[in-house]
Amino acid sequence: MSDEERQTRAGFGFGLSAYLFWGVVPLYFKLLDHVGAFEIVAHRIAWALPLLLVLVLFARQLGGLLAALRDPAIMRALALSSVLIAINWTIYIWAVIHEQILAASLGYFLNPLVSVLLGVVVLKERLRRWQLAAITLAGAGVAVLATGALDTLWISITLALSFGTYGLVRKVTPVTAIQGLTIETAVLFAPSLGWIAWVASRGEMGFGADAGTDALLILGAAVTALPMLLFAAAARRLKLSTLGLLQYVAPSLQFAIGAFVFGEPLSAARIACFALIWAGLLLFTADSLRAAQAERKVARSVA
Repeated sequence: MSDEERQTRAGFGFGLSAYLFWGVVPLYFKLLDHVGAFEIVAHRIAWALPLLLVLVLFARQLGGLLAALRDPAIMRALALSSVLIAINWTIYIWAVIHEQILAASLGYFLNPLVSVLLGVVVLKERLRRWQLAAITLAGAGVAVLATGALDTLWISITLALSFGTYGLVRKVTPVTAIQGLTIETAVLFAPSLGWIAWVASRGEMGFGADAGTDALLILGAAVTALPMLLFAAAARRLKLSTLGLLQYVAPSLQFAIGAFVFGEPLSAARIACFALIWAGLLLFTADSLRAAQAERKVARSVA
């Protein structure tokens, strides 16, 4: 086996592990449904920062982290991305603990199509014909859902837009995954401690209620950092087309957990919406694979 094949196999393992982790994480947050979503996110950030700083030192990226902290442009971008990821985490956890996992999974099914749209609008990328057809199908699905499940549509749209925009910001910001996540966590650290203190002053804090809750809130640091690092390792080793296929693992698992584990209702509008979006994703994926194959042929002919 060549070194390239070994790297690809390792990358696939890292990527699949990351998306499987994200796919089953609703089961983890369901165990914290007696704690408020804002407090869960605040603890997730507060406990993640020391863990990430240790990982930065272990990965010997402290110099790059300090350089990024001294760069005003990078700090402005990461301040924006920190707000976007905080919104995404909070809405996602709120959805999980309020039995809206299906709405959350829909948001992440929409995310790759939102990313394509943002690339067109912001980066002036050109859409291929089948990409446009895929986005049209997804738009039709959202329109159907708006007529029959308007009360949860805001969850899906907010998750898709916040994570899609977060991905765009991080794409154009020259920092590594661990440096960026560490700085984002540091930006959110003081507000998180403030929220924890405010909740504690009102006697409403979940932390301290029992040892099990405390352990789950502390372990939120690993829940935050581990899949992000696995994803970063996969991104360095895999082609984007392969990584793009893997990203549907997480929302598919979330959908199955919401529908079949927690018994969330599948209304006619929701079924039609998912069907249209899945059709769009299949079309989008097929077009991406076809384009990647064409690029490989061109590269081989030039070589």
